[in-house]
Amino acid sequence: MTQLDLTGGYDPEFDWPLQSRPENPEMRESVSFWVSDNAGRFGFPRMCIEVVAKTWEDRGIEANIAFPDGRVLIGSNGYPAREAKSANGRIVELNAGPLSFELVEPLKHWRMVFDGPAYESTVARSINAHTGGPSRNVRIYVDAIAAVPAWSPGELAARSGDKSTELAMGAVGGHRHEQLFRCTGTFSIEGETEQRFEGTGLKIRRTGVRDIGAFPGHCWMSAVFPSGKAFGIQSFPERADGTPAYSEGFVFDGQEKIYVKVLQIPWMESFTPHGGDVGIVLQTDDGETIRIDGKTHDSTFIALGNPMFGNWLQPQGEPPHGVPLPFHQGGARYTWDGETTYGMIERSYPADKIKG
Repeated sequence: MTQLDLTGGYDPEFDWPLQSRPENPEMRESVSFWVSDNAGRFGFPRMCIEVVAKTWEDRGIEANIAFPDGRVLIGSNGYPAREAKSANGRIVELNAGPLSFELVEPLKHWRMVFDGPAYESTVARSINAHTGGPSRNVRIYVDAIAAVPAWSPGELAARSGDKSTELAMGAVGGHRHEQLFRCTGTFSIEGETEQRFEGTGLKIRRTGVRDIGAFPGHCWMSAVFPSGKAFGIQSFPERADGTPAYSEGFVFDGQEKIYVKVLQIPWMESFTPHGGDVGIVLQTDDGETIRIDGKTHDSTFIALGNPMFGNWLQPQGEPPHGVPLPFHQGGARYTWDGETTYGMIERSYPADKIKG
């Protein structure tokens, strides 16, 4: 049997952490994990390190832990870098304070560790713009093995030489790819019993200068099913200046990545953190229609103007930057042809267009 090519056509070198501080002060470096427990007990909807060259030793992390009953723990904040782990003469780790991501084998194997404070709250309090709460120490270990070839929103157009998606999405610059994985791990909260889990998730590697301009909102969803089937979409509404909306996706049948159009998109025109409808409809080039039902399962929320990275002061001397749109970051339960799984969902939308 032919071994599955997990690279998705990308050079494995793109998966390595940067080996030194970039010369361009605006250059960004980032790794993110989204993790869902196979049993649906909890999720980690975005564990992320964000680094900017001009403040290279001052790094932002986003650390979200969510439960289907509405409980959340948020460990997002600014932290200094630690000495990065190396192997065979190359840096293999991106870290900041309590969070680290370690490359074991490019485009195949990563590990994540979080060991630090997170404040206890609820998604309802977050919706009402409340931040803070009792601090609890949280420990998470995730060992992630790639299950689906790497993909990047806009790659179909980019490979054909079409630059229109860059305008529609915003100039991300540099390189970005994402890759669905299966994982094992452990999770514990101070004063509570440690839980072992098996799950799935999504890893994102991004390096470049990022300028998304007047962000119009978005809808980003991805999941891998027990059979090996998978999907991912990234969609943006039209901008106020009439810039065409970008929307693209893929499905994976276990052997081949197939590009699709996104016909039905669950824009965040309303927000139900648990049990909300987030189904999508996709269409392949040969006209096949694919329906994937989705229900929100575990959710976090960042209210308009609240910071995504806690007290991270970037650039130095300025207050934390608040999000320009309300953000939903969570997990969803997806069903496709009778098969179910848990996966990620991230959405944002103008506050004046959200109906509650």
